Amino acid sequence: MAKTFLEAQWRKLVMANYAVDPEILAPYLPAKTELDLWKNTCYVSLVGFMFMNTKVKGFSIPLHINFEEVNLRFYVRYQHENEWRRGVVFIKEIVPRPALSFIANTLYNEHYETLRMKHSWKQNNDTLQVEYRWKKKTWNSISVTTGTGLLPIAIGSEEEFITEHYWGYTKINEFITAEYRVEHPRWNVYKTISFNIDVDFADVYGIEFDELRSAQPVSVFLAEGSDILVKAGRKIK
Repeated sequence: MAKTFLEAQWRKLVMANYAVDPEILAPYLPAKTELDLWKNTCYVSLVGFMFMNTKVKGFSIPLHINFEEVNLRFYVRYQHENEWRRGVVFIKEIVPRPALSFIANTLYNEHYETLRMKHSWKQNNDTLQVEYRWKKKTWNSISVTTGTGLLPIAIGSEEEFITEHYWGYTKINEFITAEYRVEHPRWNVYKTISFNIDVDFADVYGIEFDELRSAQPVSVFLAEGSDILVKAGRKIK
């Protein structure tokens, strides 16, 4: 059984989901994996959330316990023996602490970037407002307003497809892929009332994603999140 590398909480996950041409993801696709589609649609998701109570190999690192993350990701699957492992590939992960980016990029070949970040959680009597912001050339933001009641994710729903990918895959090179497992319980979601996305996708993620700036997401929802475990990984050759 793989040892636990990281334990934390992922909380208040804003997930904006876009339909894209699969061809734009080809350069990012790790070896031995294939795109995982939902109802013949290829998705990328812009996800903002909070890391909380973070521990690496059982240790809390000062100034790296609670922090924001925003990532752009897509969905793949990998056939291991007789089962399909469904996972995510990160195009970029944005965090506010340079040590996080240095370790992830140097040791694990990830694609982290350090930027100024802010977040806001505001709850009124009957609404919840969650926003994540990050600054590159200008401030970018993703926000959602929801009801306050938690709802179970329906079986066979888009929300289930987006949230129920429990493996991570990283492209090391054209022949080698890193694989790791993320463990968490099934999440609950809030009912979306409205949302706002103000992101310069070309500036933050590259010109190939510029069309997302004017695209309407297929869906935007807020997941409450939970405790999570990230298990130590392996390389697939």
